[in-house]
Amino acid sequence: MGCVDLAYFSKELSPRDFYLGLFYGNKMTFTEILAKDLGRTKKEVQSFLYTAPDRYKVYSIPKRKHGFRVIAQPSKELKEYQRHFESLYPLPVHSCAMAYCRGKSIKDNALAHRKHSYLLKLDLENFFNSITPSLFWGVWSSEGDLPCLADQQWIEKLLFWNSKDKLVLSVGAPSSPLISNYCMLYFDKALSLYCKGQGVTYTRYADDLTFSTNLKNILFSFPSKIESLLQEHFSEDLIINKSKTAFSSKAHNRHVTGITITNNETISLGRERKRYIKHKVHQFKLSRLDNDEIQHLKGLLSFAKHIEPKFVESLNKKYSDTLMKEIFEVKDE
Repeated sequence: MGCVDLAYFSKELSPRDFYLGLFYGNKMTFTEILAKDLGRTKKEVQSFLYTAPDRYKVYSIPKRKHGFRVIAQPSKELKEYQRHFESLYPLPVHSCAMAYCRGKSIKDNALAHRKHSYLLKLDLENFFNSITPSLFWGVWSSEGDLPCLADQQWIEKLLFWNSKDKLVLSVGAPSSPLISNYCMLYFDKALSLYCKGQGVTYTRYADDLTFSTNLKNILFSFPSKIESLLQEHFSEDLIINKSKTAFSSKAHNRHVTGITITNNETISLGRERKRYIKHKVHQFKLSRLDNDEIQHLKGLLSFAKHIEPKFVESLNKKYSDTLMKEIFEVKDE
């Protein structure tokens, strides 16, 4: 099999045809394409990529409830390389994917389910770190011929982190969201088709799978069906975190990726989050927040404006437009 042909870089091609055509020529290798795009020599690119899987800063951050999440942060230069890969390869992503997709957000994820009475939420365990080169190439081979072996090896070095002598996607690489969505392509297609036949809406926000319907009791059979689909597409590599499986209905609070769905079919920040934001604004009024806390508050207010703008309007009335403006005028130190 040949390597990349620059003739395929045509804006008139659909993303799928563009992507499939990248490796159908026989004029340039992957590292030559990347070198040209980066303004470097082929030798420089290969020398850098050779050690790329080890160019990560690894640290842990506490999870929201318990345990720690391992973050592998690529070096600044490796991030640049990975972003160039993203721009060169418009890999296809299923429409049910809501995370890391331009024009979509957790708001859209919640809105997709707001008119349904019954909700099921599932979580995939250790999502990014479970995605390996073999999963990546498995999806690629379903779409078309694989690139030559040398190019496969260079691409793996660029995109995957060396964790305990095993290449996996890292939480922290700018290319990981694209690759993870791409690796879920055929699973998402199969699950979406099944859900459509059952009268169920399905969306996926990274490792969070959400299902909703107005048909009572139908969702109780879904976890076992999804386990079967995961086994079919990923063997034992991707599994459900059963401790996070949650069923809910209009009789209880319904939450989708941190957003509350009200019984009036609207979305809300939720009482606790709104109470917390009000408290922080009051603390700012009393000059009791340091700069880090103020920057945090700015982020909360921006998020609130996106999800529930009427709540921010109520804050403007209570604390005055002037005070709210002052919060956003504080610069990050």
